[in-house]
Amino acid sequence: MVLAQLPNESFGPIDTGNTAFMLVSAALVLLMTPGLAFFYGGLARGKSVLNMMMMSFGALASISVVYVLWGFSMSFSDGITGKSDILGLFANPFALFGSDQLMSTIGEGDTEQYVTAGLSVPAVIFMGFQLTFAVITVALISGALAERVKFSTWMVFTVIWSTIVYFPLSHMVWGGLVGGGGLLGAGEDSIAAKLFGTTDGEANVAPIDFAGGTVVHINAGIAALVLVLIIGKRVGFGRTAYRPHNIPFVMLGAALLWFGWFGFNVGSELGADLLAGQVWVNTTAATAAAIIGWLAVELIRDKHATSVGAASGIVAGLVAITPACGALTPVGSLILGVIAGALAALAIGMKNKFGYDDSLDVVGVHLVAGLWGTLAIGLLGKDVGLLWGGDYKQLVVQAVIAFFALAFTAVLTAIIAFALKPLGWRVSDEDEKSGIDEAEHAETAYELA
Repeated sequence: MVLAQLPNESFGPIDTGNTAFMLVSAALVLLMTPGLAFFYGGLARGKSVLNMMMMSFGALASISVVYVLWGFSMSFSDGITGKSDILGLFANPFALFGSDQLMSTIGEGDTEQYVTAGLSVPAVIFMGFQLTFAVITVALISGALAERVKFSTWMVFTVIWSTIVYFPLSHMVWGGLVGGGGLLGAGEDSIAAKLFGTTDGEANVAPIDFAGGTVVHINAGIAALVLVLIIGKRVGFGRTAYRPHNIPFVMLGAALLWFGWFGFNVGSELGADLLAGQVWVNTTAATAAAIIGWLAVELIRDKHATSVGAASGIVAGLVAITPACGALTPVGSLILGVIAGALAALAIGMKNKFGYDDSLDVVGVHLVAGLWGTLAIGLLGKDVGLLWGGDYKQLVVQAVIAFFALAFTAVLTAIIAFALKPLGWRVSDEDEKSGIDEAEHAETAYELA
């Protein structure tokens, strides 16, 4: 592709403050994956901690590579090249293959300007920021599969799932950020436009997913549920007490996730402005309230408030506020957060009731809190929510995009999971009992005399 053929709107002035802000935000989101490794690793048993952490680091490696090669192109290239996407589902994976075009500059008069995709930051920085979202989404799934899955099969899955599920869903929801637009966005061909009409080519009631309730958490949560149903339970599930082997690891992981999440949510404003400040406050308020909501359930149900519960409440609050952080007031965020913590604390018991082995409660936390956060915009959203704004339309749109994402991801994840069965998903029962760390990585976390 020749740079001169790019549409004029792809070139814009660079704001160095916003550029620095986005670089820091991308680094913070990248930190979330090692933070997740500590969180999941601490929740796993001592003989499985290395494998659990390696699944996060493996996703960090594989998804970074494929995102640079074709992931960004599948997600956002139509908005940069001006070429049409494919049925609103995904953009051309070859249009910006390798992303080399984003590194170029072009002289315009006396000013050299970067290809910015209509933003005030270079497009390559936007790509880097979005890369970190793809990484953490895939890594989240691994918590449901702890202690029983071959590392090699997991690595193959990360590449296929990100390509077939994550990149298209990212385009469908967020493609309009850089001038394109997908099926779940706000364009004139989107589902939202068909529901309530358009004005000047934009949906009258646009879906709201500020930082990834649909793209990240509902997506990862339903994928996790499908995989555990297909792959099956751990040996001894229902008879063995699976206790976290290192609770300080869990607390450290939760702290790193909370810290990195400011890049996740605040960075999604793509600039340092008033709304970014509002998002920071809302993220903090909802997360703090979710801790209280989770611990309240524990106190009433179990008579104890646990540190693992506090750490899990942090994650539940962060998940729920992610799609809603730009649409709520601080008070609305407090309400959303305390309900999210309580709902997730109650939801983690579903695996025992229904008999599926979601090892580290990805379904109970990410799917349930992600659904609540996405739907709550239609209830608590300032000026748009049913309770805050007196209109039902936003709730309808939020529900439609959420359940479309559920169906889309569930079907495609099931196909991928069955297609990979010939590779073998499971380690042997003997290896699982003796320890997956030794079997898969020839290492142990702790050398005990």
